[in-house]
Amino acid sequence: MIMFSVAVEEGREGENGKPSVGPVYRHILAKNGFPEPDPDLTTAWDSFRVSVEKYPSNRMLGWREFKDGKFGPYLWKTYKEVYEEVLLVGSALRASGAEPGSRVGIYGSNCPQWIVAMEACNGHSLICVPLYDTLGPGAVNFIIDHAEIDFVFVQDKKVKELLNTECMHAKRLKLIVCFNSLTEEDRDKTVSLDVKPYSWNEFLDMGKENPSELSPAQPFNIGTIMYTSGTSGDPKGVILTHENIATNISGMDLFMEHFEDKMTVDDVYISFLPLAHIFDRAIEEYFFHKGASIGYYHGDINALRDDLMELKPTFLAGVPRVFERIHEGVIKAIEELNPRRRKIFNILYQYKLAWMNLGYKHKNASWLADLLAFRKVNSRLGGRLRLIVSGGAPLSSEVEEFLRVTSCAFVLQGYGLTETCGLAAVGFPDEMSMHGTVGPPFVYSELRLEEVPEMGYDPLGNPPRGEICLRGKSTFAGYYKNPELTREALRDGWFHTGGDIGEILPNGAVKIIDRKKHLIKLSQGEYVALEYLEKVYGITPIVEDIWVHGDSLKSMLVAVVVLHKDNTRSWANQNGHKGSLSELCSLNQLQDYVLHELKSTAQRNKLRGFEYIKGVILEPQPFDGERDLVTPTLKKRREKLLKCYK
Repeated sequence: MIMFSVAVEEGREGENGKPSVGPVYRHILAKNGFPEPDPDLTTAWDSFRVSVEKYPSNRMLGWREFKDGKFGPYLWKTYKEVYEEVLLVGSALRASGAEPGSRVGIYGSNCPQWIVAMEACNGHSLICVPLYDTLGPGAVNFIIDHAEIDFVFVQDKKVKELLNTECMHAKRLKLIVCFNSLTEEDRDKTVSLDVKPYSWNEFLDMGKENPSELSPAQPFNIGTIMYTSGTSGDPKGVILTHENIATNISGMDLFMEHFEDKMTVDDVYISFLPLAHIFDRAIEEYFFHKGASIGYYHGDINALRDDLMELKPTFLAGVPRVFERIHEGVIKAIEELNPRRRKIFNILYQYKLAWMNLGYKHKNASWLADLLAFRKVNSRLGGRLRLIVSGGAPLSSEVEEFLRVTSCAFVLQGYGLTETCGLAAVGFPDEMSMHGTVGPPFVYSELRLEEVPEMGYDPLGNPPRGEICLRGKSTFAGYYKNPELTREALRDGWFHTGGDIGEILPNGAVKIIDRKKHLIKLSQGEYVALEYLEKVYGITPIVEDIWVHGDSLKSMLVAVVVLHKDNTRSWANQNGHKGSLSELCSLNQLQDYVLHELKSTAQRNKLRGFEYIKGVILEPQPFDGERDLVTPTLKKRREKLLKCYK
């Protein structure tokens, strides 16, 4: 058996009220200690500056403009063009009174201006504080005050939210810079708050008139304070230093060097996950380091396929829901084939899977199956995809296997948190033994499991299971202005993830098996992992999204099911029903059908009787951010969902 991580310290039994802890694991590349990082890469600014010197004419940032009623082809800025704009924005910030250590907010969807503002902060030792695009004024108001932000770069359509009366702390700002231009109304409102308003071009002009010397940060300086949305309470500010960011980039370099398929300057990433979230931010930082290209989606996640076809990316990263939708789309297309072609597809699927399970790489497992069937799946994603990475939550085994076989690309899962600067573990491409896992610990991370006695998880048992704890060079410095929460999370030098339950497999890979926080005990004394059940039930074709609810005073589970529009319409047509989605939701016959489909999914996945859903509310609208029922990374805010549907 190939080992992917190695135990470097033994575990120990719990004593004096302390829990047992398992062995300390490291990546196989770090078995004799963490590798020396690149001495020329010590800050985020180093990474960008060196790439500008190496690849000045490479395409760096791409976007689509809305013209004649539609979005046109991708337009590009080179590394040199972006660098020149960064110098102007940095100079304008310094001319406006920004000093090293000043906090600069960025509020809006992913776009080139977002990155220019971020790099300007890196070049002048300013602290970049992202504001989630999907956070409401309450959270934005909290962060502006808590982080003591003086300057904000803001997307045009977000200006009104920033100037909303609920966002009381906006008046503490010295200036706002719009990604494009401000309306007269917004400009007047900004001036009335005694805040200076600038369009993007006006700010660039100020930089031209007031050139300033660069003042890059040191490795130990704070690079960013990244507020994690959290599923309850106020956001918490995670402090990440330049060393954290640079270490992450060095680790990815070491990790990628060991693969046959190398990343090149011709690789293209499609960016649609929020840049204010560490998952996308870490990927983009690495792409800049490699001199590769990033194209931004045009803002409508439901029309992402249009961007994929236009950009033709080689790398796609997403949360499980994105890949579940891709899976649903392909399955639907297969169901519409005639029975003979459907049978051929299934035979080719099983044939290629069998060879992959024997150790063959995906591109060598069956060129015939790829030619006859699976290249069409890749073409639905632009036709050039080489790597698919899922993160943010566990991906169901069924969807992962399907993508591994049919996408004609490497497929792997990663695991990390804002507190680990994005990566804590990542799988190896083309290793079927990694199926269902998040791979071994990252190159610069150490991982161990801690006992969770109330759930029966023992890190010294067989298999070893427990709460995931992490330490290493990419682990955060603490929570901003929150020493109590910092002490709670960082104990004995280890970051306690606070709820992620892992299992160490014999080959050293980590499998996420549970969430401590979302475990409830039903009245008959049985524990139920709600998030796991949502993942299982979420692949039911009639289900677009699902929230599973249980109560310790009740013996059974209920759920709110957001219906999949197309599949619900298809059911309605077959059963002679007409009306809007809202009207269909009130049909008892549809409720019975949904319960029947959920039961079939439960049986297929061998769920226990008390894990079956016994009652449903049908919902025509998604749990979108506007109702504040989910976080920006689509994690469910359970207390708010309960309040909404009680």
